[in-house]
Amino acid sequence: MFLELKAQATSILKEAIQKVGFEVEDSELQFETSPHADLASRAAFRLAGIHKQNPKELASRIVSALEIPEGSYIGEVSAAGPYINFFAGRHYLERTVSAVREEKEKFGCGAPKDRILLEHTSANPNGPLHVGHIRNSIIGDTLARILRRAGYDVEVQYYVNDMGRQIAVVSWACELFELDLSRKSDAAIADVYIKANVELEKNPEYVKEIDALMEKVEVGDVRTIEQFNQAVSLAVAGIKETLLRLNVVHDKFVSESSFLKSGAVQDIVERIRATGRTKTDKGALVVDLSDYGFEKTLVIQRSNGTSLYTTRDLAYHGWKAGQADRIIDIFGADHKLISGQLRATLNSIGIKEPEVVIFEFVSLPEGSMSTRRGQFISADELFDKVTEAAFEQVETRRPETSYEFKKEVAEMVGIGAVRYDIVRVSPEKSTVFNWKEALDFEKQGAPYIQYSHARACSILEKAKEEAAWNPEEEINPSLLVEDSEIDLIKKMAMFGSIIDHGARELKPHILAIYARELADAFNQFYRFVPVIAAEDEKVRASRLALVDCARIVLANSLDTLGIGAPESM
Repeated sequence: MFLELKAQATSILKEAIQKVGFEVEDSELQFETSPHADLASRAAFRLAGIHKQNPKELASRIVSALEIPEGSYIGEVSAAGPYINFFAGRHYLERTVSAVREEKEKFGCGAPKDRILLEHTSANPNGPLHVGHIRNSIIGDTLARILRRAGYDVEVQYYVNDMGRQIAVVSWACELFELDLSRKSDAAIADVYIKANVELEKNPEYVKEIDALMEKVEVGDVRTIEQFNQAVSLAVAGIKETLLRLNVVHDKFVSESSFLKSGAVQDIVERIRATGRTKTDKGALVVDLSDYGFEKTLVIQRSNGTSLYTTRDLAYHGWKAGQADRIIDIFGADHKLISGQLRATLNSIGIKEPEVVIFEFVSLPEGSMSTRRGQFISADELFDKVTEAAFEQVETRRPETSYEFKKEVAEMVGIGAVRYDIVRVSPEKSTVFNWKEALDFEKQGAPYIQYSHARACSILEKAKEEAAWNPEEEINPSLLVEDSEIDLIKKMAMFGSIIDHGARELKPHILAIYARELADAFNQFYRFVPVIAAEDEKVRASRLALVDCARIVLANSLDTLGIGAPESM
């Protein structure tokens, strides 16, 4: 709804500016949100600078020339110094309530748009996901959900490293040590991988065996490829279980080795050679990207002729470029250099570059993590710890409920707390995940938002039991005139704009902040305005409808964040 309000303000303002003798593009209207208005424009300030006029006087002239058409969402426009302030009218508020009630779970959805391939997580299959990996998963999954709600056709992919050095170590480890398959399969792989690295440190001569395995895979040795596949399959099966628990689903798992088998890796190497950028450095084939600002060359072939992860990644991106209109990659900060080199190399051979979202690392108060050294807390352990603590909270708050209820809500609240606390921080900022703070109902994280949704459900259920409300009943939104009612309606109206903004900027934390603010607005409304206790029957019906609207938009926000919306807590 807010996007429509802005579109109407744009049209009205452009016409008024033309009336006072100036031409202006939409982008030059410089709209922004303001604590003093629903929408404010700095156009007068900009035009005054260009045409040597007084900005305050120009703003007043523009406002005097404004004409608000009948039925507009704009109620009033005024000048405040060089600013032109727009205020929403009753039609905007009432139409928002009607739209939420009509569209329900579709409220906030955009029109159909382009096809996007989004790659995220893609952790090496050498053990379980740890908390460092899941920031990638949560950012990527939330972005995919935002983009889908914005109208994009999104396919989410996991790029499986099934032939690099780490996988050679895993395969070698599986031959050397016995797998404990009574454990979760990715944890069993981690056990032997850690043991193998200890062995390699003690006996460096074993590195030759790892190199030999990599060469065998590159030339298509069937037995070695089968060994690699078995190890990778075990690790990926466990990773999928963890992702599913986190409410993360990939549409496709694409294996790195498929691009070697198809000949795409050799093709990409030849295309890069044809640019004249390649040279030999100590026997390895490297790419000179100095004209793109990279002093360091990019190695695309080892001295023994084998390809690298980077080479195969280039082939993968060449394939992806033909599958979608846009390509999006989610990478950790340690990939900043290589992702820049990847984009530059693709650009040099005329292949569409990916849009890259770089995120800084998340850690636990305990410190950093390394799978190779066995110094990590797995995501599974973290989830168990968090849901156990959430169960205790539910048991304290709702001792009369069944074990099944407590367990279901605890899982929803625990996983929600993890997802929310990680995604609420802008990707470019590092963060420490503190599970105790994330679970605090008073800290306005996921449990707070979920509780607001449950409260709305509870109010409506109570109203039905008391025969105080019929959801099918026609209501009169014009009766919603209290400040807290208007604030809540305006906050709900922002949902589509927040989705649009998050999709354009690839910033999922924008939605997380909005969801908390929406919960705030709902709780303020319920605190200051009687709902079921309202004496006037029509006012009561309108307020209950507003509670239902809040429930819908809270549920839509939580769903887009990949977080469960419990009806009772």
